[in-house]
Amino acid sequence: MDPKYEPLFTPWKVGNVEIKNRVVMLPMEGTNMIQWEAKTGFVKGIGEFYRDRKDNNIGLFIPGLIPLISVIGEKWAYKHPEVFEQARPVVDDIHQSGAKVFFQLSAGSGRSMILPPLLKPFVRKGFLKSVSSKLLMTKWWWTAPDPDEPNVWDPDVKMDLFTSEMISRFVYAFGQTAKRCKEIGVDGVEIHAVHEGYLLDQFTMKYTNHRTDEYGGNLENRLRFACEIVKEIKKVCGEDYPVSLRYSVCSMTKGFNSGAVPGEIFDEAGRSMEESEQAVRILEEAGYDMFNCDNGTYDAWFWAHPPVYAPLNMNLSYVEHIKRFTTKPVVCAGRLQPGAAAVSIAAGKIDAMGVGRQLLCDPEYITKIMEGRMDEIRPCIACHGACLPFNGLNGKGTDIDAFHIEMGRCVLNPWTNNETKYSKAPAEHPGKIAVIGGGIAGMEVAIQASLRGHKVNLYEKTGRLGGVFNAAAAMSFKEKDRDLLAWYERKLRSTETVIHFNTEIEDIGTLDADIVVVAIGAHARTLHIPGAERAVTAADYLNGFASAGDNVVIIGGGLTGCEIAYELALQGKHPSVVEMTGDLVGAKGICMANSTMLRELLRYHNVPAYLNSEAESITETSVVIRTPEGSKSIPADTVIMSVGYSPDKRFETDELRKIRKPEVYFVGDCDKVGSLKTVIKQAYELVQTISYGK
Repeated sequence: MDPKYEPLFTPWKVGNVEIKNRVVMLPMEGTNMIQWEAKTGFVKGIGEFYRDRKDNNIGLFIPGLIPLISVIGEKWAYKHPEVFEQARPVVDDIHQSGAKVFFQLSAGSGRSMILPPLLKPFVRKGFLKSVSSKLLMTKWWWTAPDPDEPNVWDPDVKMDLFTSEMISRFVYAFGQTAKRCKEIGVDGVEIHAVHEGYLLDQFTMKYTNHRTDEYGGNLENRLRFACEIVKEIKKVCGEDYPVSLRYSVCSMTKGFNSGAVPGEIFDEAGRSMEESEQAVRILEEAGYDMFNCDNGTYDAWFWAHPPVYAPLNMNLSYVEHIKRFTTKPVVCAGRLQPGAAAVSIAAGKIDAMGVGRQLLCDPEYITKIMEGRMDEIRPCIACHGACLPFNGLNGKGTDIDAFHIEMGRCVLNPWTNNETKYSKAPAEHPGKIAVIGGGIAGMEVAIQASLRGHKVNLYEKTGRLGGVFNAAAAMSFKEKDRDLLAWYERKLRSTETVIHFNTEIEDIGTLDADIVVVAIGAHARTLHIPGAERAVTAADYLNGFASAGDNVVIIGGGLTGCEIAYELALQGKHPSVVEMTGDLVGAKGICMANSTMLRELLRYHNVPAYLNSEAESITETSVVIRTPEGSKSIPADTVIMSVGYSPDKRFETDELRKIRKPEVYFVGDCDKVGSLKTVIKQAYELVQTISYGK
């Protein structure tokens, strides 16, 4: 082990529970052992998920939250001890590795409650407010500290009042549910949460709590609900039973659906650092034994779920500061890197490193650090494409386009949370596979096929692997994307795949292969407007084939176009974005944390965005666009086209379809232009099929 990481592997205590090292696996969607939707239930297959991680040197596991009451059907968790008993074997299994387990208990989402599309009409018409409909959704889930609070995802929907009687019932339920956890050997519980703008957090903040009873007004009153919970748990489970609190040090929130970006000077609407210093003292005195920290609310969601645009270690200085105001251990999360965490732990500034999505991406992450195998770590790129696939549109993150129940997975590692679906067994009938194209799809196929015993030849027409992802990774804030490209090449070279660089295949029939996988990507689209030849494609610009002047017009306000605009703004240039729809970064499948942060960064850097506008022509010095208000000329030294891609269909001929279709497969963008998620999943699943000769 590199000595600089040694502080991560020293023991520490939460209450009287000793934990073997300073690594905490954070609670995430899809890591729940017990779920509460239509009924109480133990999550099938979750044992396999923890099997991959329990022997990989994690000190403390905190699985995903357990709501006290079901979303549908009004079932209280503590009234179902049989469900907790089903989790006992997984808890015991984790204990055999020397690790500890805390279960996270939740009061609910309040105004952050997600609105499944099927329920929206009922909610907007007031049906759920007027009728306690157990068939649709438990009424408790549509409440907040204040009546008529706007729902985060749809401000047209207003919340009901979380009454004092509800508070009493929830406090009691926290104690009884913690008791169920203790009965099956869980080492402690974590309360969810004075954090991220969930229900309990909404009670604590002035902008979401205007109550005049004992749960509103001054800070002590606003923290009363959270304090009563820990006191009840201690009364029921004993003073020595550890209780952690998921805690946002600062809200980083300017108001409803408005978050501040790193470095921005703003008026805090939620919890300021000054108030946080007082709050941790009050919460510690009430009985909390640990603070599991980051920043943010759902109005500033990208602080709690940092995307690629967020700086590494973005919450560390905030957590280090709040550590000075409590005697209890603090955990820090938020793109925290092991080197920075180790330095902070050694200095006594934090007590442990919180790791979340990196452990979905690579279950052996901590073991590889311990064993000095840093080059083998598959890096999380903070894309949120499968671990947190909530989509927010219309520029405010206020509408959900689709309700995803498939969470806790990983774009880069399809095996995660699919352990009972996929297999890593050798192929039953190994064969000769030719892969055409060395982009992400081609490399994924080659790696997986080689690992399963196939003989693989990969043909790449250039001298470089990575395909179009090289352009995607070129921007300054994409350091983890560049790490991923390097990882892919190392992983590919570690297999027995034979790589043929500078080799363009023109006739599939000449290949000595049982199976041919075509992964040749797509062509950049362009607009057929006067002067279009003066523009450069996004890929050419990002690959360094074209430079940019001071005034740059990006035609296309999707993800890539907006990322380019942000990159140019960081360079001190003056970009503008022209988008034909009414939204920036409006594509489906992009997590709201990512899209919202990118839009907020463009706002912060004063990047003009012309929505509902179309480029009409490109001149030597400008781009003429048609806006809802009429034509406008935008000065342009450089014009960058970012208007999507079309699949490269050169090999999909009628002859091929007739003669070799059973033995030829198309994956990635040449099949259908998609995302990194669709590309990797398709490639991974293709090899699963080949492995079993289906």
